[in-house]
Amino acid sequence: QISADVEKSSTNTKPPSDIQARLELDAPTGSPTDTGIPDAVKLIFGAGGIYTAFLYYGSLQEDVFTYVSEDGHSFKQVWFLQVLEAFANVVVGFIGMQLMRPTKNMPLTMFGIAGVAQVSSKACTSLALANGLSFPVATLAKSGKMAPVMAGSLFLGGAEYTIREYLQVAAIIGGTAIVSMGKKRGSSSASSSSTIGLAYIVASLILDGVTAGVQKRLLESTAKAGVKPKPYDFMFWQNLFMCVTASMVAVGIGEVEAGMEFCASNPEILSKIVRFSICSAVGQSFIFYTIANFDPLILTTVTTTRKIFSVLLSIFFKGHSLSATGWSGVGLAVSGIISELENKAYGRKKKHSN
Repeated sequence: QISADVEKSSTNTKPPSDIQARLELDAPTGSPTDTGIPDAVKLIFGAGGIYTAFLYYGSLQEDVFTYVSEDGHSFKQVWFLQVLEAFANVVVGFIGMQLMRPTKNMPLTMFGIAGVAQVSSKACTSLALANGLSFPVATLAKSGKMAPVMAGSLFLGGAEYTIREYLQVAAIIGGTAIVSMGKKRGSSSASSSSTIGLAYIVASLILDGVTAGVQKRLLESTAKAGVKPKPYDFMFWQNLFMCVTASMVAVGIGEVEAGMEFCASNPEILSKIVRFSICSAVGQSFIFYTIANFDPLILTTVTTTRKIFSVLLSIFFKGHSLSATGWSGVGLAVSGIISELENKAYGRKKKHSN
């Protein structure tokens, strides 16, 4: 989410991996923000904030794209939605940046490229939902972000992966595919998986890989310039370029006027969109708080389990009805996600022991 897989989620609304890693290195844990508050209270505050903001975020995102007006129309203006979400993050990022004092001499060109790539990824996720892909399928699919990275390594060479890592990605992708085909016939759910929706989610995953590469270059640029951006610097500048990009696209394809008209005619969805945007910005702030106070693995655990709960809440409370086959797909995908988390924990423990 910076997406946020908004996950993320959102399906993609959390800090991208490379930037998150940099923030984790630059933000010492525990003592720098020690105010005498017990770590357990800090963890409850940070993790609780992430869970609350992003579980509600995911619920609202699904509500927006399953909403049907009285005249039978649904919300399709995804770039207009990206403008509003990015703008909310810009506002919160600007406030945070001013409070922490902004960093000078930022490599804005690289921030711009990263912003274009990330907002395009988020837009593709929204387009997948707008074109009939169910929220559980989209969320599980976005958990397989390593897939395009691994595919690139196979074709271009470079990084090597273990058999376990390939199996983890295969479990997530295979489980997602099974879930997409495992709905019970006659389901009352308005969201059903579609070929177009699946194509958009694949495009989103590819753009996630592009975004990760651009962000790696961004961090290299800041290092060469001797600049150490603070968390809210990243949040403000990247979302600013995301907002500008989304605004240009939305204006160019006529979504601003169409989106405003739809919201004016349907105040109920306007309320959902506003809350959705606020949750994105608030959740991002809780992520930065957690990064500053705890080991990176804590944040990974919180955001990963949040995805699983988002899927389950959607299935139980949004009218999705799965067959036994569908549930087996959920189990397979979740096992892949948990295995990936456990593998990261083991790798970090091994690294520290050395």
